[in-house]
Amino acid sequence: MEIIDALSIYYRDLNSLIDNTIKTDKTIVLKNVFGQRYIGRGLPEKVKLKIYGTPGNDMAAYMNGAELEIFGNSQDTVGNTMNYGRIIVHGNCGDTLGYAMRGGEIYVEENVGYRVGIHMKEYKKMKPVIIVGGNAGEFLGEYMAGGAIILLGLNLVKGKSVIGKLCGTGMHGVAIYINGNPDKFKFGKEAVKVALNDKDISFLNEHINFYSKIFKKNLKHLEIESFSKYIAVNMSPYASMYCTY
Repeated sequence: MEIIDALSIYYRDLNSLIDNTIKTDKTIVLKNVFGQRYIGRGLPEKVKLKIYGTPGNDMAAYMNGAELEIFGNSQDTVGNTMNYGRIIVHGNCGDTLGYAMRGGEIYVEENVGYRVGIHMKEYKKMKPVIIVGGNAGEFLGEYMAGGAIILLGLNLVKGKSVIGKLCGTGMHGVAIYINGNPDKFKFGKEAVKVALNDKDISFLNEHINFYSKIFKKNLKHLEIESFSKYIAVNMSPYASMYCTY
């Protein structure tokens, strides 16, 4: 295991150092991370980074199978166009988490910002999943075409909604699972509520149990039946704009 002190290291130099280190050591601890961008971009399987501090934008962009565990908050666009791998954040994440994410899993212990899951997609066995312990800002799941988002709504401040407005706007695939039953006006016209089935219950149990394990939280009080599921009204809402029949 290699330990790198990132204090005052320019982001390009830090990423070059990581690239060179994984040639001989696949496990790296980064200390004193303070806003450096693109950490973990394109990293392959069997690489593990433990990050202490606050990584900057586009962490894990195009990541290809590595595992990143962040002990702190993360900034915007974490998991941008990520293919495979796992990200665990012991804190909050900023906006556009999982932008165009194509595969892998992202677990966030607390809250996330705006436009989380925007343009998420899936291909064959690549099905991305985002699990958030707290609440999300507006435009959650905007233009989603694949994968799933799970919002646990833990420790909400009194009067605070688990989601912002316009959730699921433009979505044309996938599923959003929300603990509770938010007001209908919170959703875009492209999202519709449907009943949970046995497959949904198994899926939620699997990811909630893993969330509980990695963040050491007792979630026995959560009732799977209290979750609401939202899917797209139309799986091909933009076909007439790009295709002729």
